[in-house]
Amino acid sequence: MAIYNAQILKIDAAETRRYAGLKNAPTFDEKNISNACDEALLLLNVRGIYEIYDYDCQRHILKSEPPFEIVGRAIEKHLAGCEKAACIAVTVGENIENEVTRKFDAGNYVASVLLDAAATAAVEQAADELEKAIAREVSKDGFKMRWRFSPGYGDWQLENQKKFFYVTGAPEIGMKLTESLMLMPRKSVTAIIGLEKIFSNDKITAQKKSCANCDRLNCPSRK
Repeated sequence: MAIYNAQILKIDAAETRRYAGLKNAPTFDEKNISNACDEALLLLNVRGIYEIYDYDCQRHILKSEPPFEIVGRAIEKHLAGCEKAACIAVTVGENIENEVTRKFDAGNYVASVLLDAAATAAVEQAADELEKAIAREVSKDGFKMRWRFSPGYGDWQLENQKKFFYVTGAPEIGMKLTESLMLMPRKSVTAIIGLEKIFSNDKITAQKKSCANCDRLNCPSRK
């Protein structure tokens, strides 16, 4: 397992606005969003971990120990043609969610919602940074990456989190999984990233991370 702790210097205000459900509220005071992003930066404790495994795309088996079977039409299609897969776990820690709860309990509902949205934007940015680090590593061996896919997306049932959580090495960075399959700290991500070998005559364009490529049509984060 490789530990990766990304440093986030700025949280995306536009993404924070979107996660707060304010996409269609252009008159909402941007200063409130900016303040939430600044406060979130002070509370973040970013930690990440990943492991790269061989992948049998014919049998849909990730060659971890023990082997992990990938089940689901969308995820199987997404990983088609991949020889390896990177399994990642990222969290921004529990300090920020504790502050979100404190603000809510104190009746500061707007501040609570905005800080929660900033935390969501931050963990996605941290996962993006981890992806970039992995991309630099695997490109040396001639691989390109698919976009990350998490349990609960499309038809990759959340039930798979029970085993996949340990495949990622998440416990090594202090993450936990509840009986209801919720990641703790709450602002955390686990995902699989397919790695496809690039050949000199390969004219296939790498898949892009896009809502258009996701089967989860009712996702609240859909752009």
